[in-house]
Amino acid sequence: MQKLYLLVPLAPLIGAFIAGLFGCYIGRAWSHRITISLVFISLVASIAIFMDVLEGNVFNGSVYTWLVTGDTRFEIGFLIDQLSATMMVVVSFVSLMVHIYTIGYMRDDPGYQRFFSYISLFTFSMMMLVMSNNFLQLFFGWEAVGLVSYLLIGFWYTRPTAIYANMKAFLVNRVGDFGFLLGIAMVLMHFGSLDYATVFSQAPQLANETVELIPGMHWFLLTVICILLFIGAMGKSAQFPLHVWLPDSMEGPTPISALIHAATMVTAGIFMVARMSPLFELSETALSMILVVGGITTLFMALVAVVQTDIKRVVAYSTLSQLGYMTVALGASAYSAAMFHLMTHAFFKAVLFLGAGSVIIAMHHEQNMQKMGGLKKYMPLTYWTMFIAALASAGVPGFSGFFSKDAIIEAVGFSNIPGVAFAYFCVLVTVFVTALYTFRLIFMTFHGTPRMDTHTKEHLHESPWVVTFPLIVLAIPTIAAGWFIAPIVFGSYFDNAIHVLPQHDAIEKLGAEFTGIFGMILHSFSTAPFWFSVGGIFTAWYLYIVRTDLPDKIKMRAGPLYTLLDRKYYIDEFYSWIFAGGTRALSNTLWKIGDVKIIDGFFVNGTARVITWTAMLVRRLQTGYIYHYAFTMIVGVFVLLTLWLYKF
Repeated sequence: MQKLYLLVPLAPLIGAFIAGLFGCYIGRAWSHRITISLVFISLVASIAIFMDVLEGNVFNGSVYTWLVTGDTRFEIGFLIDQLSATMMVVVSFVSLMVHIYTIGYMRDDPGYQRFFSYISLFTFSMMMLVMSNNFLQLFFGWEAVGLVSYLLIGFWYTRPTAIYANMKAFLVNRVGDFGFLLGIAMVLMHFGSLDYATVFSQAPQLANETVELIPGMHWFLLTVICILLFIGAMGKSAQFPLHVWLPDSMEGPTPISALIHAATMVTAGIFMVARMSPLFELSETALSMILVVGGITTLFMALVAVVQTDIKRVVAYSTLSQLGYMTVALGASAYSAAMFHLMTHAFFKAVLFLGAGSVIIAMHHEQNMQKMGGLKKYMPLTYWTMFIAALASAGVPGFSGFFSKDAIIEAVGFSNIPGVAFAYFCVLVTVFVTALYTFRLIFMTFHGTPRMDTHTKEHLHESPWVVTFPLIVLAIPTIAAGWFIAPIVFGSYFDNAIHVLPQHDAIEKLGAEFTGIFGMILHSFSTAPFWFSVGGIFTAWYLYIVRTDLPDKIKMRAGPLYTLLDRKYYIDEFYSWIFAGGTRALSNTLWKIGDVKIIDGFFVNGTARVITWTAMLVRRLQTGYIYHYAFTMIVGVFVLLTLWLYKF
């Protein structure tokens, strides 16, 4: 079985090397055949491992030792349990669908082989992250997915907007990664090991240990470590205020939006916090911070999605909001609910992203929803799969998103972590907002009067099968994945992988009231989230089907509020003014004063001026006339005699 563990990450890595190094020799067809086949092998191996884990066979061991320094060993190893096995199946399955989808979406792109190499390399990086059993390998996978995402976001490197977006993603993630690295350093310093099992076993003994970061101020060690680790998650999982990179990353090709921003990279932070539950459970302060940050991200990003007109940006802000839901669940110690929503979200958000890409293909790469409309009759497969995903995203009972989202909302209601009231308000109100912006996208894109130009309308047709097939396959778990809520969320599925203290166990309280999936559906009809969802769908229908004149009137009446949402709360401008502008101002100051005046003016040019002045003086003394030298000698003798007589 250990050889099978190695096969999961190495298969896509081999595909990445073949497509990247030999793609120009083997051609387009063989590049995608090889990479898809190897990702399929990774999926099959992941499923086999998953079935083995269900039988109770877990693994935690080292593959090889990379470095030994003193008593510390830096190793590469695997931790295969329910948490990692679930992530392996989700990542490999979505990656396979994206690989197939890419054949149709990127068929005319000159960087075809390079793109397949990148997405296979990304799959390898993500697998190394989720399978790691120590902080060293976790950090390797963490940085590797960041590097490949940088390459993918800037894949069309001739576009200035793409270069700006990938640089922005890289820099913002470095902020989070700096905190993440400090957290890992503190783990090594105080625990003496980077192995998960060793750190988790020692954590209770260090629960009351404090550190003095600022003289006179003592912090609990585990609180500092958890907050630093969560800062890394804030960057990778795009939580407020480190969320600004994700919407701009839509400049990359649509397949990477589905792969990176729906199912894999942005969920790495969620997975990491769930994996570190034995640490986070010992710091109520860190959990409270996670609750508040997640609540802000959930509601405020959902509101921005309501005013977006770019179809991919609507889905991008939806991703931010749904990541906020997962973060809130983590803060409420409902780790199983967070992971369950991670899984269901991976499916329905991948459908929305890939469906948006299908629409973009049909619209000749037009992304403005104001120039769409009436696409339902031209693209029925794309429409129905996206409609199913929209129902799941809006939390309509029976669909996967309903079960996971409802479990989070109810768990937050049972939680006793400080800040839970604010988080509960945010996740509850966001149900209405989510339904509104999701069905706004559906109605503006597929219903109503066509608003595209004549040429585009004449050439509208359904996307090829390599595009629609992944949509259909992903739509199946979008419907059915939620039906497994009982064993995953309320059962003992994560018992060996996730640790929750009894006083924080909101899931146990919620599970006591669980009466099965049909009981959950029936119960939902009497709860606020259901009616908020219905209200959001009805509002979208009324505004964008019945009274299409109202949105513009509301926009005019809203005035400053609309501008605030349209400008994304001016956070980008603030960062540009404070950080980018501040850096430029500091650089200009260092240049004008430090470089021009001090280095060039004083040291370089000043030295030259001193030498010039000295040379001019010496030149006046060295005249070449004997009587001048004789007179100078007489004056010198006179001075020496004067000093000698004065001394005695």
